[in-house]
Amino acid sequence: MSQAPQMQREKRGARVKLGGSVLALLQLQNRRQIRTRLSQLSANGGLLQLEKPLDEGIVVEVLFHVGSTTVRSQAQMLFPMWATKGCLQPFRFKDLEDAMRVSLEEELNGLLKASPGAVADDTNLP
Repeated sequence: MSQAPQMQREKRGARVKLGGSVLALLQLQNRRQIRTRLSQLSANGGLLQLEKPLDEGIVVEVLFHVGSTTVRSQAQMLFPMWATKGCLQPFRFKDLEDAMRVSLEEELNGLLKASPGAVADDTNLP
């Protein structure tokens, strides 16, 4: 039974705790931009650190760099969770191209090899 969570993690792909070390830029549909930090990241989405939550379900453009990979994609905001300072808000990529997804997975796997303790077990992440 102890292998089930590990098998599920491999199925979902790498989810990495970034702890705010990666900056991201969100562009809302009204062209307003919000600078934020990524708390966690996977090839399917991530978890943002925000001062104020965004409406659940809205679509934003997210831009960030991980290693040598630059990701620019549409993302759908999910239900926010209040944190000590501000909130943590998950998002799901909507139109991430396959080549970009593969590149992002390689970068995340590289981060995990460099720091095996960075694996995220949070089920709130897409």
